[in-house]
Amino acid sequence: MTTGLFTANDSTYWLTRFCFQRGLGAIYFIAFLIALNQFPALCGRTGLLPVPLYLKEVKFWDAPSLFWLNQSDAFIRALAWAGLALSIFALVGYSDAFGTIASVLTWFLLWLIYSSFVNVGQTFYGFGWETLLLVAGFIAIFLGPSNAKPPFLLILALRWLLFRVMFGAGMIKIRGDSCWRKLTCLKFHYETMPSPGPTSWFFARLPDWFQKVSALFNHLAEIVTPIFYFFPRPFRQTAGLIAIAFQLLIISSGNFSWLNHVTIVIAICCFDDSLLSRVTPVKLWAQKMGVAGVAPSVGLSSGLPAPVIYAFIVVIVLLSIRPALNLISSRQAMNRSFDPLHLVNTYGAFGSVTRERDEIILEGSDSPLGPWQEYQFKAKPGDISRMPPWVAPYHFKLDWQMWFAAMSPYYYHPWILNLVAKLLEEDKKVLGLMGQNPFSSHPPKYIRALLYRYNYTRSWHDKNWWQRTYVGEYLPPLSLDDPTYRGILLQEGWLEQ
Repeated sequence: MTTGLFTANDSTYWLTRFCFQRGLGAIYFIAFLIALNQFPALCGRTGLLPVPLYLKEVKFWDAPSLFWLNQSDAFIRALAWAGLALSIFALVGYSDAFGTIASVLTWFLLWLIYSSFVNVGQTFYGFGWETLLLVAGFIAIFLGPSNAKPPFLLILALRWLLFRVMFGAGMIKIRGDSCWRKLTCLKFHYETMPSPGPTSWFFARLPDWFQKVSALFNHLAEIVTPIFYFFPRPFRQTAGLIAIAFQLLIISSGNFSWLNHVTIVIAICCFDDSLLSRVTPVKLWAQKMGVAGVAPSVGLSSGLPAPVIYAFIVVIVLLSIRPALNLISSRQAMNRSFDPLHLVNTYGAFGSVTRERDEIILEGSDSPLGPWQEYQFKAKPGDISRMPPWVAPYHFKLDWQMWFAAMSPYYYHPWILNLVAKLLEEDKKVLGLMGQNPFSSHPPKYIRALLYRYNYTRSWHDKNWWQRTYVGEYLPPLSLDDPTYRGILLQEGWLEQ
């Protein structure tokens, strides 16, 4: 019975690393696909929050990124395509097949390129799952190829990451909103979540007792069981299964990008080869790599030198001090990075749950008096008869930000003024972020934004999914001919002279 850099008691982690890295490659693929499809319109040179303007306001260490070299849309797409190619390379296992250098280089480039997007993506990339992917991806750099022993200390680093994700989310709920302590938050959550799916309506109709039991299970999964991630095998594997079951339940209830999917991938660190060799469909590979605890006798690589692993762990421990203090603080911060490289962060979700759902509806017209025609988005509620789509682990970033924007006046979300300008200019990239365009032949002369309160219909026999009530005007009719509006666009750098 030994415990050291590469082993822990009688456990081995060949398959653990294999499943973790394959899953992480899949998450990277989705992330880069989103960047390819959406980043030029969101943060490109003429996007809603242009990267060139942002980099004029910050220093390199505030936002370390390859985009300091070039901010063109061609460069954005090139990096996204490179990320997609590397993620496929990792997903199919070629990153492991060519030894330590190829493995380290593949995972390092994936991390470097995606961190370049995250660090300049501003509000559109300010989500916890973005930095969560970066942290998991950085640990993957040091795990080594398939013919090297997996360092056990890095498995512990992944468990520490999983602990922060789950325990942080649980504590922010208990501290944040009284409805979590009363077990009543889920009564509102399924109707007011950022991006409902087709099952969210049905979850919202479940009886109150079931919602309370579900909230209690939430606290069990996020506050109690994370402690057991560091316990011996039976306790740890049970805790890991609870974490995965909890994430699958959330996935089934709505769209939360890849947050739950990457958490499941990280939760693989709770299982060693004794279990994974029985439940994974890669038994031939398992036999080749000796997952029963016997390392391969031929072609075994040492992977990265032990001092490199120890140095990395020391860095993780030192950077963990502030996040650990944050976990026990009465003023706990949610989804916060304490270093510009996002190596150790705090996480959390739904520390407060909104009780009502307001939606911004954009309408266009050729006259300030109407008639008005409504724009649709790809995922966010608009047309009350449209079934909410199932899009996760994909993520429509503009739709999600529209959910945030509806909670406060537009001047807290100035990018929405640029969104209106892009629609008035018939910007093809921004229109690509939208759903149905009611002005396919010509752009409107005016656009306004109205605020509606959305509620689920009460019966599944109803032909509509939503019912809505007018709340008020969010933005008055705006035109590019309006000197005040045009002046704001010029001042912000969104419109050329």
